[in-house]
Amino acid sequence: MSNGPEGATPGFMVWRLSMKWRVAVDRAVAPLGLTHAQYSLVASLYGMQRSGERPSQRRLADHTGLEPLYVSKLARALETAGLLERTRDPRDPRAVQLALTEQGREVTRRAIDVVHGLLQQLLDPLGGLGSARTRAFMRELTALLDAPLDPFSEPETEQS
Repeated sequence: MSNGPEGATPGFMVWRLSMKWRVAVDRAVAPLGLTHAQYSLVASLYGMQRSGERPSQRRLADHTGLEPLYVSKLARALETAGLLERTRDPRDPRAVQLALTEQGREVTRRAIDVVHGLLQQLLDPLGGLGSARTRAFMRELTALLDAPLDPFSEPETEQS
């Protein structure tokens, strides 16, 4: 079992885990014709549609944490592949709404199953998806994701 490189910073460990996850998902969804980024988009869109929402590209960008321009590029590629449709929002002609096609829903369901299996493997050392350690890990991840990051602010230092 690896505890990570000696002297590794938390930032390095977060980066390593995110890279491990991205590579694993890329490999797992490639047979379905998707990349990790495309999977993130269609899986999020799938969940939003199941909740009755037809999000705009901007809303989906906010939800996924991806840059709006990147979401637009991914959406165009997924539209070309026949997995989603892009339409103008009747309430805001500047906004583009996204929806999965039937083919997109089928590919996404299959991809979600594959990625869920990967997630079970990843979380097995913590006791699996439903374990107390995984729930605690999720709380910690949520706290980190909720923490504001401003690359231009000065770090606070302790005053003596």
